[in-house]
Amino acid sequence: MKTNKKGNLLIGFIILISVVIIITLIGVFALRKAPIVLQGEAEATEVRVSGKLPGRILELRYKEGMPVRKGDTLVIIDSPEISAKLVQAQAAEDAAKAHNMKAIKGARQEQITGTYEQWQKALTSVDLAKKSYNRVQNLYDRGVVAAQKRDEAEANYNAAVATAKVAKSQYDMAVNGAEIEDKEAALALVNHARGAVAEVESYLSERALTAPISGEISDIFPKEGELVGAGSPIMNIVDLSDAWVSFNLREDLLSKIQMGKTMQATVPALGDATIQLEVYYIKAMAAYADWKATKVSGQYDSKTFEVRARPTAKAENLRPGMTVLIEWVKL
Repeated sequence: MKTNKKGNLLIGFIILISVVIIITLIGVFALRKAPIVLQGEAEATEVRVSGKLPGRILELRYKEGMPVRKGDTLVIIDSPEISAKLVQAQAAEDAAKAHNMKAIKGARQEQITGTYEQWQKALTSVDLAKKSYNRVQNLYDRGVVAAQKRDEAEANYNAAVATAKVAKSQYDMAVNGAEIEDKEAALALVNHARGAVAEVESYLSERALTAPISGEISDIFPKEGELVGAGSPIMNIVDLSDAWVSFNLREDLLSKIQMGKTMQATVPALGDATIQLEVYYIKAMAAYADWKATKVSGQYDSKTFEVRARPTAKAENLRPGMTVLIEWVKL
């Protein structure tokens, strides 16, 4: 009987110890904090292609998802209005060049000959007026004619001299050509016209838009035949070789994050593939992303920081929008 009692007490003690151990283990696991998992998103450099030329989409040479290389022609835009402006600008340039050549060359030979004949004619008139004036002056000295006749002859002579001077000036102008100021003004008109042509040609060069970077076409906005305005987005190119992961963290979680720190991450979309990331960017976000304290004491408002980390090696098949996970306990 005593042996049975001792065996029952031993069994009860063992059961009690087992229960205590189980309760202790349950308490340990229940009170242990769950591991923090940082969730980020993969991003990549994206460039928007747009043109300065308004017109109609004549041809789209690539489709979404197709790879392109820098300098490849992506789209052709048709703009008859700009083509018409080029014709107008070229006509204005031709007119300015003609005017400039005229200023440089001077008057035509026929004009020079004509002004010379007018000058000679004026000199003949001066000679005749001078002789008439001398005769009238002699008669006036003898008292034959009145003073009025002498004054009229003198006035005719002075008028003839003035006319001859004007004719001589016209002849000199025809021989010497345009003034320096006129030549400079004509040259300025030529340069202005050339600038107008160059401006229109620069717009016309935008008819064929080329890829500014190598990458993959991610979006195409207009369809062939649609009208687009100046600066309207036409397509996006994403550079998958320049990818990074962006996380948003409260400042109280930044204790383990520093510039240049490396950490392991998994990508669920790639079958939980592991990639190594290196932090290269930490910046506080705008006030709208702050964490506000819910208690009067014991808590404080926390800023939210954006952390960016770049793969240390090329991450195959990593695409923008994929979720990237990091376990905080492994940092």
